[in-house]
Amino acid sequence: MKKSSRTDLLNYIVFAELVGAVSALLSGGFSDFFDKYTKPPLLPPAWLFPVVWVVLYAVMGISAYLIHYSGEDEEAIKKALVLYWVQLAVNFSWSIVFFRFEALWAAVAVVLALFALVCTMIFVFVRIRPVAGYINIPYALWVGFASYLTIAIAVIN
Repeated sequence: MKKSSRTDLLNYIVFAELVGAVSALLSGGFSDFFDKYTKPPLLPPAWLFPVVWVVLYAVMGISAYLIHYSGEDEEAIKKALVLYWVQLAVNFSWSIVFFRFEALWAAVAVVLALFALVCTMIFVFVRIRPVAGYINIPYALWVGFASYLTIAIAVIN
């Protein structure tokens, strides 16, 4: 079993947070975006999005760390972490497609792919280390809600 460290945990969390921060930076300001389009019902206030994402990126990093140091079969860990990195890359691209390029229907495809990847990641993580999967359930719920918002904005606009 690999020896874990607090530095490794911090690295996983910081990297996930950086993915979110760089994506947000490349996406541009999203407050102007919502001024251009008809808003769907249940759209939360703009300040809530960065708060939720900071927490969710930290949870993603923690869960990947738990998988990395789970002590399970190396091949299973490798496959689970590849899935983690793929979902993180798709997550990175969603806000750029949606906010920067305003490609609403392409963003629908991206967010639905992200939702499927997150649900799959949870399933795979639970089989290796249950807590690593279960702590991502709020992430799946939030991406499900983001899917609703993305689809609603595409449909009504």
